[in-house]
Amino acid sequence: MTTESLTTTPKSAARVAPSVLVGIGAFAAVGIYVLVSSLGLGLWTSLGPGPGLFPFAMGGVLVAMALVWLIQELRRPSETAEGVDRGLVVAVVVSLAILASVMDLLGFQLSTFLFLMYHLKLRGRRTWVTSLIIALTGSVGAFYAFNYGLNVALPVSAFPLLNTIGL
Repeated sequence: MTTESLTTTPKSAARVAPSVLVGIGAFAAVGIYVLVSSLGLGLWTSLGPGPGLFPFAMGGVLVAMALVWLIQELRRPSETAEGVDRGLVVAVVVSLAILASVMDLLGFQLSTFLFLMYHLKLRGRRTWVTSLIIALTGSVGAFYAFNYGLNVALPVSAFPLLNTIGL
């Protein structure tokens, strides 16, 4: 026996943090809910893909990602932070609630633009140029992709002035 073998302790098996397991479970639960809910919409029609096919595929992706995450955590648990940044959690939850509450009043484009600017510029401390480009692309791009590409109507502003300029 050497002195090294006496002074080193065997590595104990690292455990997956309970909070990580809760996150994986929540992720999987959302995926399973989407899978089950999309079945009621119909996956296929006589004309081709039905309205439930895309949500079904996304639910399957969520479940698969949860399984991959679980396998990764079981093989090598991630380092967990000492504490949760409660300010960040509160900021995200409150800003999402505000976004949902003003969406019908301001419309999708303007409310999403303001939401993204808040998170990019104020919370993320990005430059003005980067924040503006990402927020404009995200809000206007998503609006046009859904409205004209997918024929899904998103809310427009309730204010006539904003509505006349396309917001």
